[in-house]
Amino acid sequence: MDIPWWRDAVVYEIYVRSFADASGDGVGDLAGARERLTHLKELGVDAVWLTPFYTSPMADGGYDVADYRDVDPLFGSLADFDALVADAHALGLRVLVDIVPNHSSDEHPWFRAALRGEGRDRYIFRDRPNNWQSTFSGPAWTKLPDGMWYLHLFAPGQPDFNWRNPEVRAEFLDILRFWLDRGVDGFRIDVAMGLFKAEGLPDVKDQSFMSDSPVWGRPEVHGVYREWRELLDTYPGERMAVGEVWTDSPEDLALYVRPDELHQSFNFAWLQAPWSATAFRKVIDDTLATVPFATWVLSNHDVVRHVTRYEAADPGTGLSRAKAALLTMLALPGSAYLYQGEELGLPQVEDLPPEARQDPVFVQSKGELPGRDGCRVPIPWSPGGDSYGFSPGGVRPWLPQPGSFGALSVASQTGDPASTLEFYRRALACRRELIRTIPYELEWLPSDADTLVFARGPLVCAVNCGTGPVRLPPHESVLLATGPAEDGLLPPDHAVWLQRPVT
Repeated sequence: MDIPWWRDAVVYEIYVRSFADASGDGVGDLAGARERLTHLKELGVDAVWLTPFYTSPMADGGYDVADYRDVDPLFGSLADFDALVADAHALGLRVLVDIVPNHSSDEHPWFRAALRGEGRDRYIFRDRPNNWQSTFSGPAWTKLPDGMWYLHLFAPGQPDFNWRNPEVRAEFLDILRFWLDRGVDGFRIDVAMGLFKAEGLPDVKDQSFMSDSPVWGRPEVHGVYREWRELLDTYPGERMAVGEVWTDSPEDLALYVRPDELHQSFNFAWLQAPWSATAFRKVIDDTLATVPFATWVLSNHDVVRHVTRYEAADPGTGLSRAKAALLTMLALPGSAYLYQGEELGLPQVEDLPPEARQDPVFVQSKGELPGRDGCRVPIPWSPGGDSYGFSPGGVRPWLPQPGSFGALSVASQTGDPASTLEFYRRALACRRELIRTIPYELEWLPSDADTLVFARGPLVCAVNCGTGPVRLPPHESVLLATGPAEDGLLPPDHAVWLQRPVT
């Protein structure tokens, strides 16, 4: 069978501001990412996803776009982007870029024109607001001097587009063509369940990410993605799109990945699941029963790093559980999305000083919510220096790094067989050897209540979420384990890959 590259791919998210700084201004950039591509090749991923690098006033770290067809000088130039894509392709890495269709920056030329009273139908204006709230805290409406209000489901600097205006639909098709023509292999779609709002903008009692909401997941959005899929299919090389879809239902999630819509959608139920065999199994069963071409993700630039999430549940277990969750995820049918720094076992940085925090979630909530800066702290490349190798010597990064980062740096972990980095490298190499020879389907094997055991052909994966050791299922050999699997026992908070015995 002709299997598309993205079905089983491992995709690595580069949060550009925090990956590598080549220019020496303390902020990551495209040239820095380009210099570090060999790290990703050695890690064993198949593709990289770049967060927004477009022209932006940075009201929300680049997710407020002023020009969708150019690179912000903070991150470099179009020439830097082209060079990065060329080098990535030479290394066998695909490149996905973030597209932000729900809203623009308030400095976008269209919104500047709207402030002058021109072309306001490209955005959502009303003479009085409804009761909708910003996802970042506070009202979702801002009043202009002329008395009109505009909608922003996120920061005030991110006015929502009116997707019922054909100009908006045509503009984004042209934006996609621009980047496809520059050689990108696909798109990650920000707030993919957004775009359309219910006619009349009715008040709501609950604004959470529900599948039946006036605010999110309107059925009209599927027509947009059919148009985008039709465009993607005209380009060679299996170009693809993955949606950021927050919803309360696997059945609703499946609607976004119908054969004529998006290729994939993030499966956030896996990310949200607690450390529990019962919870993990439910997510796996619900996903595989409803969603074709599943995806799995444990961390990203919007959530608390999973080392810290698991640690909070039971102190002292975060890293071992994180590695076990990774091994489980990599054994599941579908593709896996990694977030930069998780291969180093980086924790959430929870003690950032208030004056250093920049996330609009922190700002709009007046400090009541910590925001997302803690998972966005620049990653360490070397054990010493002012930025642990993130920036050139003597330059401090845009967010302060904790002293623990030196020992967790790429250089410190490389070559140490007990390190998290070398474990990731082994796991991805082993998966690469197995993935094209094992069936896509999963088979559950008998296990205790606190243990998951499943097989895909000759591969058996077992994970122990309980409090005591459990006996391993019959096997010929241990392929990979997160910790000791001696005397046929798997300790708590660990996982293992086994070679199934030949029958």
